Amino acid sequence: MKKMMLGAAALALMAGGVSAEEVKLQLKWVTQAQFAGYYVAAEKGYYKDEGLDVTILPGGPDIAPEQVIAGGGADVIVDWMPPTLAAREKGLKLVNIAQPFKHSGMMLTCLKESGVATTADFKGKTLGVWFFGNEYPFLNWMSKLGIPTKGGADGVEVLKQGFNVDPLLQKQAACISTMTYNEYWQVIDAGIKPEDLVTFKYEDEGVATLEDGLYVMEDKLADPAFKATMVKFVRASMKGWKYAEANPDEAAEIVLENDETGAQTEVHQKRMMSEVAKLTAGSNGALDVADYDRTVATLMGGGSDPVITKTPEGAYTLDITNEALK
Repeated sequence: MKKMMLGAAALALMAGGVSAEEVKLQLKWVTQAQFAGYYVAAEKGYYKDEGLDVTILPGGPDIAPEQVIAGGGADVIVDWMPPTLAAREKGLKLVNIAQPFKHSGMMLTCLKESGVATTADFKGKTLGVWFFGNEYPFLNWMSKLGIPTKGGADGVEVLKQGFNVDPLLQKQAACISTMTYNEYWQVIDAGIKPEDLVTFKYEDEGVATLEDGLYVMEDKLADPAFKATMVKFVRASMKGWKYAEANPDEAAEIVLENDETGAQTEVHQKRMMSEVAKLTAGSNGALDVADYDRTVATLMGGGSDPVITKTPEGAYTLDITNEALK
């Protein structure tokens, strides 16, 4: 398995008498096509062209990007907006500097044999839900539908779902949380046919929140040098994302070359990249205010304990993308 030499940019620049600007990027999850744009930017030399030496740090089930950046282990993180807003509410001043993902890939995937055909059929069923901030869109959705989340014949039983699809395969839940580019295909690979499933996309249900944005600590942006570095980083990263969109199979191969665990497969990564390209399509990296407002509204309406309690205009975002894309 080929290992990407992210320090090559630094060595080349140092040889010419110029030091590269080091940037540590913490991913939200393990090396996979969900993050293809960053690996492509490194492989194609886009970071090097900007004078950057970027280290990409894979995530995992025991790695919280907010904790990593709070401890100084990263300069910028990839994360979903709900947990970053929750962290900010608790005092960790994260701000969004770019939003490569325009659309949400989250959905509920249900076994047709469970009797779920429409949202009205959720009543009396057990539904698998991811927590750690990911539950708020679901709670808002149930609130909109008028369905209690405490169980009972007229409500739903919420199963705290792990990062696998076992509850559906073992029929512990009628529906589980999945991403269009990952867990849904794990269900298919387990032998369940698409025609035996019913899916409900959060985008279609009007409760989608922003995923996979780039976040930094607000106080660091007060340093003009750091801000200039982030402008370069965003510009190169978005170039990587647009290349990945246009060349999904090649992007998937680049991801595979950088998977040091050897856990990923070519079929799954190419399929994932094809789906991820649909989520990044239409984004030039700039944070859309309407998307932000929708996310905030969803989080504030997520049941009796909303993730945030107020939305001061501009308090949570500092978009440098327009400058980065000049």
